[in-house]
Amino acid sequence: MSAALLARPEIAALKPYRTARQEPGTVRLNANEVPQAPAPGLNRYPAIRPDALERRIGALLGIGEDRLLATRGSSEAIDLLIRTFCRAYADNIVVAPPTFAMYQVYANMQAAEVIEVPRSAERDFAIDVSAILANANDASKLIFICSPNNPTGGIVPRTDIVELLRARAGRSLVVVDEAYVEFSGERSLVHEVDRFDNLVVLRTLSKARGLAGVRCGAVAASRDVVELLRRMLPPYAFSSPTTDAVLNALADDATAGYVTAIVSERERLRDALAKLDGVEQIWPSEANFLLVRFGDLGAVERELASRRILIRAFDGCPGLENCARITVGSPDENALLLDALRETVAS
Repeated sequence: MSAALLARPEIAALKPYRTARQEPGTVRLNANEVPQAPAPGLNRYPAIRPDALERRIGALLGIGEDRLLATRGSSEAIDLLIRTFCRAYADNIVVAPPTFAMYQVYANMQAAEVIEVPRSAERDFAIDVSAILANANDASKLIFICSPNNPTGGIVPRTDIVELLRARAGRSLVVVDEAYVEFSGERSLVHEVDRFDNLVVLRTLSKARGLAGVRCGAVAASRDVVELLRRMLPPYAFSSPTTDAVLNALADDATAGYVTAIVSERERLRDALAKLDGVEQIWPSEANFLLVRFGDLGAVERELASRRILIRAFDGCPGLENCARITVGSPDENALLLDALRETVAS
Protein backbone atom coordinates (compact mmCIF):
# COMPACT_ATOMS: atom_id res chain seq x y z
CA MET A 1 0.00 0.00 0.00
CA SER A 2 1.31 3.44 -0.89
CA ALA A 3 2.16 5.55 2.14
CA ALA A 4 0.23 8.38 0.50
CA LEU A 5 -2.99 6.48 1.25
CA LEU A 6 -2.45 7.32 4.91
CA ALA A 7 -3.28 10.96 4.16
CA ARG A 8 -6.54 12.56 5.26
CA PRO A 9 -9.18 11.83 2.57
CA GLU A 10 -9.94 15.51 2.01
CA ILE A 11 -6.24 16.20 1.35
CA ALA A 12 -5.98 13.27 -1.06
CA ALA A 13 -8.92 14.78 -2.97
CA LEU A 14 -7.68 18.37 -2.73
CA LYS A 15 -7.28 20.28 -5.99
CA PRO A 16 -4.46 22.80 -5.65
CA TYR A 17 -5.08 26.50 -6.26
CA ARG A 18 -4.38 27.46 -9.88
CA THR A 19 -2.01 30.40 -10.07
CA ALA A 20 -1.43 32.81 -12.91
CA ARG A 21 1.03 31.34 -15.41
CA GLN A 22 4.68 32.33 -15.27
CA GLU A 23 6.78 32.15 -18.45
CA PRO A 24 10.16 33.78 -19.06
CA GLY A 25 10.23 36.66 -21.53
CA THR A 26 6.49 37.36 -21.38
CA VAL A 27 4.56 40.55 -20.62
CA ARG A 28 2.88 39.62 -17.36
CA LEU A 29 -0.58 41.12 -17.31
CA ASN A 30 -2.27 38.14 -15.66
CA ALA A 31 -1.41 38.38 -11.94
CA ASN A 32 -2.56 41.89 -10.92
CA GLU A 33 1.03 43.03 -10.36
CA VAL A 34 1.88 46.73 -10.61
CA PRO A 35 4.47 47.84 -13.21
CA GLN A 36 6.53 49.93 -10.74
CA ALA A 37 8.71 48.69 -7.85
CA PRO A 38 10.60 50.25 -4.93
CA ALA A 39 13.40 47.77 -5.70
CA PRO A 40 14.07 46.00 -9.02
CA GLY A 41 11.92 42.94 -9.53
CA LEU A 42 10.00 43.10 -6.26
CA ASN A 43 6.80 44.21 -7.96
CA ARG A 44 6.55 40.71 -9.46
CA TYR A 45 5.44 37.63 -7.59
CA PRO A 46 8.26 35.17 -6.90
CA ALA A 47 8.33 31.76 -8.54
CA ILE A 48 5.16 29.75 -7.85
CA ARG A 49 7.42 27.04 -6.48
CA PRO A 50 11.16 27.63 -5.92
CA ASP A 51 12.28 25.15 -8.58
CA ALA A 52 15.84 26.49 -8.82
CA LEU A 53 16.15 26.31 -5.05
CA GLU A 54 14.87 22.74 -4.94
CA ARG A 55 17.28 21.71 -7.69
CA ARG A 56 20.19 23.18 -5.70
CA ILE A 57 19.13 21.55 -2.43
CA GLY A 58 18.54 18.27 -4.24
CA ALA A 59 22.06 18.41 -5.66
CA LEU A 60 23.41 19.24 -2.20
CA LEU A 61 21.62 16.26 -0.62
CA GLY A 62 22.07 13.91 -3.56
CA ILE A 63 18.39 13.33 -4.25
CA GLY A 64 16.12 14.09 -7.19
CA GLU A 65 13.94 17.18 -6.90
CA ASP A 66 10.82 15.08 -7.51
CA ARG A 67 11.39 13.50 -4.10
CA LEU A 68 12.13 16.76 -2.35
CA LEU A 69 10.05 19.71 -1.17
CA ALA A 70 11.60 22.97 0.00
CA THR A 71 9.94 24.39 3.10
CA ARG A 72 10.33 27.50 5.20
CA GLY A 73 12.51 25.78 7.75
CA SER A 74 12.05 22.15 8.76
CA SER A 75 9.48 23.34 11.33
CA GLU A 76 7.07 24.11 8.49
CA ALA A 77 7.62 20.57 7.23
CA ILE A 78 6.50 19.18 10.60
CA ASP A 79 3.35 21.29 10.43
CA LEU A 80 2.63 20.19 6.85
CA LEU A 81 3.04 16.52 7.70
CA ILE A 82 0.70 16.65 10.67
CA ARG A 83 -1.96 18.65 8.82
CA THR A 84 -1.73 16.33 5.82
CA PHE A 85 -1.90 13.00 7.61
CA CYS A 86 -3.61 13.55 10.97
CA ARG A 87 -7.36 14.06 11.26
CA ALA A 88 -8.38 16.23 14.19
CA TYR A 89 -9.62 14.29 17.22
CA ALA A 90 -9.00 10.99 15.40
CA ASP A 91 -5.33 10.37 14.58
CA ASN A 92 -2.14 10.59 16.60
CA ILE A 93 1.61 11.04 16.39
CA VAL A 94 4.21 9.10 18.37
CA VAL A 95 7.19 10.93 19.89
CA ALA A 96 10.13 9.87 22.08
CA PRO A 97 10.78 12.57 24.70
CA PRO A 98 12.86 14.34 25.64
CA THR A 99 12.94 15.58 22.05
CA PHE A 100 12.12 18.59 19.88
CA ALA A 101 9.00 20.16 21.40
CA MET A 102 7.52 21.41 18.13
CA TYR A 103 6.27 17.93 17.20
CA GLN A 104 3.84 18.14 20.09
CA VAL A 105 3.02 21.82 19.51
CA TYR A 106 1.95 21.26 15.90
CA ALA A 107 0.00 18.14 16.87
CA ASN A 108 -1.85 20.16 19.50
CA MET A 109 -2.68 22.78 16.88
CA GLN A 110 -4.19 20.07 14.69
CA ALA A 111 -6.00 18.46 17.66
CA ALA A 112 -4.09 15.25 17.04
CA GLU A 113 -3.28 13.05 20.02
CA VAL A 114 0.36 12.73 21.10
CA ILE A 115 1.60 9.35 22.31
CA GLU A 116 4.81 9.70 24.31
CA VAL A 117 7.29 6.83 24.61
CA PRO A 118 10.13 8.19 26.77
CA ARG A 119 13.77 7.65 25.95
CA SER A 120 15.99 5.86 28.45
CA ALA A 121 18.14 8.26 30.47
CA GLU A 122 20.14 5.25 31.71
CA ARG A 123 21.07 4.41 28.10
CA ASP A 124 22.07 7.94 27.04
CA PHE A 125 18.47 8.66 26.01
CA ALA A 126 18.22 5.82 23.51
CA ILE A 127 14.80 5.14 22.02
CA ASP A 128 12.91 1.97 22.92
CA VAL A 129 11.81 0.48 19.60
CA SER A 130 9.76 -2.28 21.19
CA ALA A 131 7.89 0.22 23.37
CA ILE A 132 7.21 2.50 20.40
CA LEU A 133 5.75 -0.41 18.44
CA ALA A 134 3.72 -1.54 21.44
CA ASN A 135 2.21 1.92 21.94
CA ALA A 136 1.55 2.77 18.29
CA ASN A 137 -1.93 1.88 17.07
CA ASP A 138 -4.10 2.02 13.96
CA ALA A 139 -4.48 5.80 14.35
CA SER A 140 -0.72 6.44 14.59
CA LYS A 141 -0.03 8.18 11.30
CA LEU A 142 3.39 9.67 12.11
CA ILE A 143 6.31 8.50 14.26
CA PHE A 144 8.85 11.28 14.84
CA ILE A 145 12.48 10.32 15.42
CA CYS A 146 15.00 13.13 15.87
CA SER A 147 18.56 11.97 15.11
CA PRO A 148 20.84 13.47 16.36
CA ASN A 149 18.26 14.16 19.01
CA ASN A 150 17.52 17.65 20.30
CA PRO A 151 18.24 18.32 23.19
CA THR A 152 20.18 15.17 24.13
CA GLY A 153 22.54 15.00 21.14
CA GLY A 154 22.63 11.25 20.53
CA ILE A 155 22.20 9.33 17.28
CA VAL A 156 19.44 6.77 16.76
CA PRO A 157 20.99 3.65 15.21
CA ARG A 158 19.98 3.05 11.61
CA THR A 159 18.95 -0.49 12.54
CA ASP A 160 16.34 0.91 14.97
CA ILE A 161 14.88 3.16 12.30
CA VAL A 162 14.77 0.34 9.74
CA GLU A 163 12.98 -1.84 12.30
CA LEU A 164 10.33 0.86 12.78
CA LEU A 165 9.96 1.34 9.02
CA ARG A 166 9.41 -2.34 8.38
CA ALA A 167 7.12 -2.93 11.35
CA ARG A 168 4.89 0.06 10.52
CA ALA A 169 4.88 -0.25 6.72
CA GLY A 170 1.47 0.72 5.37
CA ARG A 171 0.37 2.05 8.77
CA SER A 172 2.67 4.92 9.75
CA LEU A 173 5.16 7.30 8.24
CA VAL A 174 8.46 7.33 10.14
CA VAL A 175 9.72 10.92 10.11
CA VAL A 176 13.45 11.20 10.75
CA ASP A 177 14.46 14.73 11.67
CA GLU A 178 18.09 15.17 10.60
CA ALA A 179 18.53 18.83 11.50
CA TYR A 180 21.96 18.13 13.01
CA VAL A 181 23.12 15.15 10.95
CA GLU A 182 26.08 16.96 9.36
CA PHE A 183 27.77 17.22 12.76
CA SER A 184 27.59 13.47 13.31
CA GLY A 185 29.47 11.99 10.39
CA GLU A 186 26.51 9.66 9.82
CA ARG A 187 25.20 9.11 6.29
CA SER A 188 21.82 10.75 5.77
CA LEU A 189 18.76 8.58 5.28
CA VAL A 190 17.59 10.68 2.32
CA HIS A 191 19.12 8.00 0.10
CA GLU A 192 16.69 5.43 1.52
CA VAL A 193 13.39 7.09 0.54
CA ASP A 194 13.16 4.96 -2.61
CA ARG A 195 13.68 1.84 -0.54
CA PHE A 196 11.09 2.66 2.13
CA ASP A 197 7.80 4.16 0.98
CA ASN A 198 6.96 5.23 4.57
CA LEU A 199 10.23 7.07 5.25
CA VAL A 200 10.25 10.87 5.47
CA VAL A 201 13.49 12.75 6.15
CA LEU A 202 13.65 16.37 7.32
CA ARG A 203 16.70 18.50 6.54
CA THR A 204 17.52 22.13 7.20
CA LEU A 205 20.01 24.79 6.15
CA SER A 206 19.70 26.49 9.55
CA LYS A 207 22.39 24.53 11.39
CA ALA A 208 25.45 23.22 9.57
CA ARG A 209 24.99 25.67 6.70
CA GLY A 210 24.59 28.69 8.99
CA LEU A 211 21.44 29.98 7.26
CA ALA A 212 18.91 30.10 10.11
CA GLY A 213 17.96 33.65 9.15
CA VAL A 214 16.52 32.69 5.77
CA ARG A 215 14.27 29.87 7.11
CA CYS A 216 14.90 27.16 4.55
CA GLY A 217 14.55 23.42 4.97
CA ALA A 218 13.45 20.43 2.95
CA VAL A 219 11.43 17.23 3.08
CA ALA A 220 12.73 14.13 1.33
CA ALA A 221 10.16 11.39 0.75
CA SER A 222 8.51 9.27 -1.91
CA ARG A 223 7.06 11.10 -4.91
CA ASP A 224 3.50 10.45 -3.70
CA VAL A 225 4.14 11.92 -0.26
CA VAL A 226 5.97 14.94 -1.70
CA GLU A 227 3.06 15.60 -4.06
CA LEU A 228 0.58 15.53 -1.18
CA LEU A 229 2.67 17.94 0.88
CA ARG A 230 3.10 20.23 -2.12
CA ARG A 231 -0.70 20.65 -2.26
CA MET A 232 -0.65 22.03 1.26
CA LEU A 233 1.78 24.85 0.54
CA PRO A 234 0.46 28.18 -0.74
CA PRO A 235 1.84 29.47 -4.05
CA TYR A 236 4.66 32.01 -3.91
CA ALA A 237 5.70 30.65 -0.50
CA PHE A 238 9.35 31.64 -0.93
CA SER A 239 10.12 35.32 -1.45
CA SER A 240 12.51 36.25 -4.24
CA PRO A 241 15.12 37.73 -1.82
CA THR A 242 15.04 34.54 0.27
CA THR A 243 15.56 32.31 -2.74
CA ASP A 244 18.35 34.52 -4.07
CA ALA A 245 20.06 34.63 -0.67
CA VAL A 246 20.07 30.84 -0.35
CA LEU A 247 21.28 30.26 -3.91
CA ASN A 248 24.06 32.81 -3.48
CA ALA A 249 25.13 31.30 -0.15
CA LEU A 250 25.27 27.81 -1.63
CA ALA A 251 26.80 28.83 -4.96
CA ASP A 252 30.43 28.18 -3.98
CA ASP A 253 29.66 25.89 -1.04
CA ALA A 254 31.39 28.35 1.27
CA THR A 255 29.42 27.05 4.24
CA ALA A 256 30.70 23.48 3.85
CA GLY A 257 33.67 24.08 6.16
CA TYR A 258 31.61 25.17 9.15
CA VAL A 259 31.10 21.64 10.46
CA THR A 260 34.76 20.75 10.99
CA ALA A 261 35.37 23.86 13.08
CA ILE A 262 32.24 23.34 15.19
CA VAL A 263 32.94 19.64 15.87
CA SER A 264 36.49 20.48 16.93
CA GLU A 265 35.25 23.23 19.21
CA ARG A 266 32.54 20.92 20.60
CA GLU A 267 35.14 18.43 21.78
CA ARG A 268 37.34 21.17 23.24
CA LEU A 269 34.36 22.59 25.12
CA ARG A 270 33.38 19.11 26.37
CA ASP A 271 36.87 18.53 27.75
CA ALA A 272 36.91 21.88 29.53
CA LEU A 273 33.45 21.40 31.05
CA ALA A 274 34.36 17.91 32.27
CA LYS A 275 37.08 19.43 34.46
CA LEU A 276 34.59 21.51 36.46
CA ASP A 277 33.50 19.87 39.72
CA GLY A 278 30.05 21.44 39.46
CA VAL A 279 29.38 19.61 36.21
CA GLU A 280 27.81 16.25 37.04
CA GLN A 281 27.31 14.78 33.57
CA ILE A 282 27.86 15.57 29.90
CA TRP A 283 26.03 13.35 27.44
CA PRO A 284 27.61 12.14 24.19
CA SER A 285 26.69 14.53 21.41
CA GLU A 286 26.73 14.26 17.64
CA ALA A 287 25.25 17.74 17.20
CA ASN A 288 26.39 21.35 17.63
CA PHE A 289 25.47 21.41 21.31
CA LEU A 290 26.10 19.61 24.58
CA LEU A 291 23.55 18.50 27.17
CA VAL A 292 25.06 19.15 30.60
CA ARG A 293 23.80 18.37 34.11
CA PHE A 294 24.98 20.81 36.79
CA GLY A 295 24.99 20.38 40.53
CA ASP A 296 23.23 23.74 40.86
CA LEU A 297 21.67 24.89 37.60
CA GLY A 298 20.04 27.89 39.26
CA ALA A 299 23.40 29.32 40.35
CA VAL A 300 24.80 28.75 36.87
CA GLU A 301 21.87 30.54 35.25
CA ARG A 302 22.18 33.52 37.59
CA GLU A 303 25.90 33.93 36.94
CA LEU A 304 25.53 33.60 33.19
CA ALA A 305 22.58 36.02 33.14
CA SER A 306 24.70 38.59 34.97
CA ARG A 307 27.19 38.32 32.12
CA ARG A 308 24.49 38.28 29.45
CA ILE A 309 25.29 34.71 28.38
CA LEU A 310 22.31 32.57 27.44
CA ILE A 311 21.98 28.79 27.62
CA ARG A 312 18.83 26.66 27.32
CA ALA A 313 17.66 25.24 30.66
CA PHE A 314 15.44 22.13 30.67
CA ASP A 315 14.96 21.84 34.43
CA GLY A 316 11.20 21.38 34.16
CA CYS A 317 11.42 18.42 31.77
CA PRO A 318 11.21 14.88 33.16
CA GLY A 319 14.63 13.26 33.11
CA LEU A 320 16.40 16.58 32.51
CA GLU A 321 16.50 17.96 36.05
CA ASN A 322 19.39 20.43 36.49
CA CYS A 323 20.20 20.04 32.78
CA ALA A 324 20.95 22.69 30.20
CA ARG A 325 21.68 22.57 26.49
CA ILE A 326 24.78 24.58 25.59
CA THR A 327 25.25 25.50 21.94
CA VAL A 328 28.82 25.36 20.66
CA GLY A 329 29.73 28.95 19.89
CA SER A 330 32.85 30.57 18.51
CA PRO A 331 36.12 30.03 20.43
CA ASP A 332 35.74 33.50 21.97
CA GLU A 333 32.12 32.86 22.99
CA ASN A 334 33.03 29.52 24.51
CA ALA A 335 35.89 31.12 26.42
CA LEU A 336 33.48 33.65 27.93
CA LEU A 337 31.16 30.80 28.95
CA LEU A 338 33.96 28.82 30.59
CA ASP A 339 35.27 31.86 32.46
CA ALA A 340 31.80 32.46 33.87
CA LEU A 341 31.35 28.84 34.88
CA ARG A 342 34.70 28.75 36.64
CA GLU A 343 33.46 31.64 38.77
CA THR A 344 30.35 29.64 39.65
CA VAL A 345 31.47 26.03 40.01
CA ALA A 346 34.81 25.20 41.59
CA SER A 347 37.25 23.44 39.31
